Amino acid sequence: MVVAYCIIPSMLRFLAIRLALAVPTLLAISFLVFFAGYLSPADPVDIALGEKASPELKARIRHEWGLDRSPLVRYADYVTGIVTRGDFGNSFINREPVTTRIARGFPNTALLATCALILALLIGVPLGIACAVYANSWFDRTAMTIALLGVAVPSFVLGPVLVLLLSVRLQWLPVVGFAIPSRMGWQYFVLPTFVLASRSLALIARLTRSAMLETLGQDYIRTARAKGLSPTTVLFKHALKNAFPPILTVAGTTFGFLLSGSFVVETFFTIPGIGNESIRSILNRDYPVIQGMALLLATIFVLVNLLVDVLYGLLDPRARVAAAQIRRQAEVKS
Repeated sequence: MVVAYCIIPSMLRFLAIRLALAVPTLLAISFLVFFAGYLSPADPVDIALGEKASPELKARIRHEWGLDRSPLVRYADYVTGIVTRGDFGNSFINREPVTTRIARGFPNTALLATCALILALLIGVPLGIACAVYANSWFDRTAMTIALLGVAVPSFVLGPVLVLLLSVRLQWLPVVGFAIPSRMGWQYFVLPTFVLASRSLALIARLTRSAMLETLGQDYIRTARAKGLSPTTVLFKHALKNAFPPILTVAGTTFGFLLSGSFVVETFFTIPGIGNESIRSILNRDYPVIQGMALLLATIFVLVNLLVDVLYGLLDPRARVAAAQIRRQAEVKS
């Protein structure tokens, strides 16, 4: 009760500060993304109508889209529309609302990123624990070598290799079909999920091994073993519990990178997500869609990092003790 009484006010202050800092961060990102599109040499009107369209038609469309106004005025209207109405504008290509395109593609991207994160944790954490327990053995060296390859090989190389081997040669798994309702099945998730999760899996395995090795060498672990506790209790109740906060931090930031790193995977496996949508929007110079996708990913990064920091403070005993000491000192001084 005392710990909870001490940690909750500190956590609320921390949340308030982080949320206040997130506002200028998102404003800065929106400013950079908006003016990056404005400074692009490509004219969205020429892309939409073609270069042979009449100047009168181009001028009329440019006026309808608001492109003839001052950039600062357009940016102010853009931010106001997002804050007051949740309006990210309309696509330059088909005039479809950007929010509609985000709502259509984001569930597939979130599903793919969630599956990849779960796979990375389910394989990476046990693999890292096993490598720490059998450190410097042939198993440890082999697993870490494979993990190093997972970090080094990019997804645009791993994807075609696995498709050639597992889909074309062996015909074990299909290539496309992810998020198509009439063809949904676990086999359609395997290849894109594994390709997206490969690098994160390797990083989590290496970090888990490093954190567990450091924890297993602490004095309280030797004391627990001296008391006669079982190796399983020492490993999971004492060592893993204290080694998990840095793993949680990496897992949280990894989820943000999985969302943004799915561009190549979604394009290669023809997944209708925001990554695939962003690539097509970049090729078509569809700036409102690009801006909306960038702001969405930036917001997710900020929220995920905030959630990770909160969970880190709740799980790490040292953070709880420090907060309790600060609270008690403040009460004594008052």
